[in-house]
Amino acid sequence: MDKRYCIFDMDGTLVDSMPYWKSLGGDYIRSKGAEPDGRLNWMVQAMTMTEGAEYFIRTYGIPGPPERVVAEMEAMMAERYRRDAALKPGAGEYLAALRARGCRLCAATATAELLARQCFRRLGVEGLFEFVLSCETLGVSKSSPDVYLRAAEGLGARPEECAVFEDALYAAKTAKEAGFYTVAVREGTYARDWPELCRLADENILDWRELL
Repeated sequence: MDKRYCIFDMDGTLVDSMPYWKSLGGDYIRSKGAEPDGRLNWMVQAMTMTEGAEYFIRTYGIPGPPERVVAEMEAMMAERYRRDAALKPGAGEYLAALRARGCRLCAATATAELLARQCFRRLGVEGLFEFVLSCETLGVSKSSPDVYLRAAEGLGARPEECAVFEDALYAAKTAKEAGFYTVAVREGTYARDWPELCRLADENILDWRELL
């Protein structure tokens, strides 16, 4: 990868937090006395937290408003970020190596900005990013290219000058279609999509340590 501008997804790409996110919806719904159905993970995987909250209210009768539901789910995840979530092996070293080469980095995540910053700070990598941009702040998911386009704008670069690192197929497709150089990062949660993700992406990474 020879791009000077790099946009990193957080969960599943840099931080090994996908198992916690995967179980969050079900854990939250159960905490409210309801039982999630088998479609839950599939339905919410491409949603922002606000969109997910609206879906829970409609489908499971969870009391609203969506802002309160999001706040309660964020509180559950905040505990994970404060105590448990770790960087994927080699990810921090790779970020530091890019900065040493003069690359400009930012994070573009579906996770709320405050949570993302708290996690990066605890893991010692917050200072490697020029900024953290959240889909929650923009009010759109990564099914829209807005978060990537805003990230490129913040870095002062055109899409074709930027590498986007993603683990989720739908997000990588969005970045690729918007003209970004796309790097696939393997995440076990999305193992079924890995072959298609590799075909789509310009590069793929099985393990950050292979780049060191």
